[in-house]
Amino acid sequence: MAKERSREDLKIGIAGFYDRSSQLWEDVWGEHMHHGYYVPNDRTDHVQAQIDLIDEVLKWSGVPEPAADGSNASILPKKCVDVGCGIGGSSRHIARKYGCTSNGITLSPYQAGRGNELAIEQGVADLCNFQVADALDQPFEDESFDLIWSLESGEHMPDKEKFVNELFRVATPGGRIIIVTWCHRDLEVGESSLNSKEEKLLAKINRAYYLPRWCSVDDYVNLLKSQGAVDIRREDWSYIIAPFWKAVIKSSLNVKSVLGLAKSGFSTQRGAYAMLLMLRGFDKGLIKFGLITCSKPEAIVKKAVQAE
Repeated sequence: MAKERSREDLKIGIAGFYDRSSQLWEDVWGEHMHHGYYVPNDRTDHVQAQIDLIDEVLKWSGVPEPAADGSNASILPKKCVDVGCGIGGSSRHIARKYGCTSNGITLSPYQAGRGNELAIEQGVADLCNFQVADALDQPFEDESFDLIWSLESGEHMPDKEKFVNELFRVATPGGRIIIVTWCHRDLEVGESSLNSKEEKLLAKINRAYYLPRWCSVDDYVNLLKSQGAVDIRREDWSYIIAPFWKAVIKSSLNVKSVLGLAKSGFSTQRGAYAMLLMLRGFDKGLIKFGLITCSKPEAIVKKAVQAE
């Protein structure tokens, strides 16, 4: 198996991969760089399916829908951070939905720049801002956001504990944290690791997508518990997004996509091939599309040593 990349190598590789591939993705699929919500599973309105995924995840997580008369405005999100924002599709949608501000961070200069361009074009530049920053060292003050949104970025984090710590740090007391990410299956009782065939498949995907070692949803839940998270919920939506990869693979065969791939360079071409490996992982039950949500406690009780 190939040697794992260092954190710095991953940062450089991720930035370069998305700098080169994001325009092609937008040309073919639009502004949302994530899976779609396929209920029913034969739907073909793929862009709307991506938008629906955002709304369905928010609903599942317990984030209220805005009332038509504005009567529940006081309990809606006011400040959102989009951790691993792509070109900002989720941020802009959430900002429009709730009238909140949304700060997006990404390692890709191209994505941050394009996100700000689209915010201007769509008339939400007063609500949305995108910048280059590391999710493991976020440039925000403690307790800055009441909605922490991470959609398909956790898989890129080489230190999952530090990732969760940062999400908690920037969340306000009572804030809602939502993590939607690729994970490997939970380990069975008596297992200490995945089997060698599973590890080899994930290693191939890692090389193509600049990913570190994977973890399970169980691992995320345990990390959140260690932070004192409350109202922790989890769910496997692998079956809901399953049609997406086949749709992406099919779309990559049209003339526009083929020409775009030819111009995009080796890493993007390797990423396109890795979609087949992702599909294999999903089919084998190895790769899971995990949803995890929780709240930061209103007050964290700190243990104090009392003098006698």
